[in-house]
Amino acid sequence: MATFRPFRAYRPKPEFAQEVASKPYDVLNSEEARKEAQGHPNSFLHVGKPEIDLDPKIDIHSPEVYQKAKENLHKLIDNGVIVQDPDAYLYVYSQTMDGRIQYGLVGCASVEEYWNDTIKKHEKTRADKEEDRCNHVRVTNSHSGPIFLTYRDIDEINNIVADVVKNAPDNDLVASDGIRHQSWVIRDKEIAKKIEDRLAKVDYFYIADGHHRSASAARVGKERRQANPNHKGDEEYNFFLAVLFPASHLYIMDYNRLVKDLNGNTEEQFFEKLKKVYSVNEIGSAQYKPNAKGEIGLYMDHKWYKLTILPEFANVKDPVDSLDVALLQNNILAPVLGIDDPRTSNRIDFVGGIRGLGELEKRVNSGEMKVAFAMYPTSIEELMAIADAGKIMPPKSTWFEPKLRDGMFVHFLD
Repeated sequence: MATFRPFRAYRPKPEFAQEVASKPYDVLNSEEARKEAQGHPNSFLHVGKPEIDLDPKIDIHSPEVYQKAKENLHKLIDNGVIVQDPDAYLYVYSQTMDGRIQYGLVGCASVEEYWNDTIKKHEKTRADKEEDRCNHVRVTNSHSGPIFLTYRDIDEINNIVADVVKNAPDNDLVASDGIRHQSWVIRDKEIAKKIEDRLAKVDYFYIADGHHRSASAARVGKERRQANPNHKGDEEYNFFLAVLFPASHLYIMDYNRLVKDLNGNTEEQFFEKLKKVYSVNEIGSAQYKPNAKGEIGLYMDHKWYKLTILPEFANVKDPVDSLDVALLQNNILAPVLGIDDPRTSNRIDFVGGIRGLGELEKRVNSGEMKVAFAMYPTSIEELMAIADAGKIMPPKSTWFEPKLRDGMFVHFLD
């Protein structure tokens, strides 16, 4: 069974929501965050990226940075910018991008279920990034950015949510990128209990995005448990902030590849080796975006090509190796272009589909990169199959849009 329970959220007052809600800490570097938060003292970037309020030369993992996050969080509370709800609630959070809406439930998931794999993962975490978030949680005593969870659709819950959002939202804002964020408090206890009880029958939740946040929440929760001789299991540190979306609502974008050189191959040699794995059709100057699994758009020398995997290479049963990004990695990037480990190689870069194919053209045309691969998006079904098999996806396999905004909900550990 899976746990998803109400909590007493700290949320921005409606008049401050527009300014408070910020991009996640991990999609901006320090300089970008500093620029975006300039003139916005209530932006949650002051909590998620607190180094922006300190000397730019400071080590962003120094104790002073995490203390500044705590100070800035409590300043928002003391100034009445974000306030705690009077009771524990579940919430609905919607995002609208390009006319498309996705609705998620906001509540708390279980640390214990993270450890016992009721909450399934599909990515590895990096120790340094994990420790950074652990320190942020330890010092601020809070989860201030939600973990992005998903589950297989349940019509009953979808129908309940559809009824909730017929009412006026409690917070409603359009961010600087044009994405609309709305939230509703589910104040009816019977409705909340019905949702909680129905979700308790779900076998698994899946981490869609936020593996480092969830790992850090789980680690700090375990630390608190071990340090508490009177631990009972219902303390707030046993749960972490999450937004839970039905799988059908999620939108995964392409995650594209750029390579600096052809690894000593001439262009003719490269295409000869490519044609052993993919059929190659020249498109010309018109951008080519893949339309189906097994297709790739290749850009080089101001020309686009359509690549289609040959049947003998497409017939792969393993859920990881059958991914388009894995087929490209195993058959072209590693053996032909010498990119053996895309996590560590400095000859490859990754560009999220939100930037468009024009970004690939720009970087190849500039001479910075030699060749670009435009990928067909990984599906949510593929993600779940890999998580169910207990396997790990290749790096940079999924790009979720829109991103959850930090600061719309804050959960304290006690």
